[in-house]
Amino acid sequence: MKQKQIRCPYCGSIAILRDASYVYGNKAKDGKLYVCSHFPQCNSYVGVHPGTTNAKGKLANKELRQKRIQAHRVFDQIWLNHIFTKSEAYRWIADKFCLTAKEAHIGEFSTYMCDQLILESMKILENNHIPLRAIG
Repeated sequence: MKQKQIRCPYCGSIAILRDASYVYGNKAKDGKLYVCSHFPQCNSYVGVHPGTTNAKGKLANKELRQKRIQAHRVFDQIWLNHIFTKSEAYRWIADKFCLTAKEAHIGEFSTYMCDQLILESMKILENNHIPLRAIG
């Protein structure tokens, strides 16, 4: 599998395809990451879809990775509680934010977009009387 040419949005360096253990050590699950070549000084990386060299989104620093996790925790409640199917929920993201299907993934989102998704997802959950779980 050929590595994709990905640049770090923070420092402009090339990202390198690495085993997850490069970042997570012995706590790593099987898998690959694109990691900024200036890691750990530039703490930017993103996961890779299993069996491919396709990044799950854009490289993110610690703050953005945490925000994306938080956004997933809230958004996923929409399909986990059967308000929409999972594919309908992602279509809702695309429609709500005027995005293409490719852009409508949390791994592509900035901190601002994650915050907007959290707010809009909370509205749907509240309108469907779904109690909000701790979002960390």
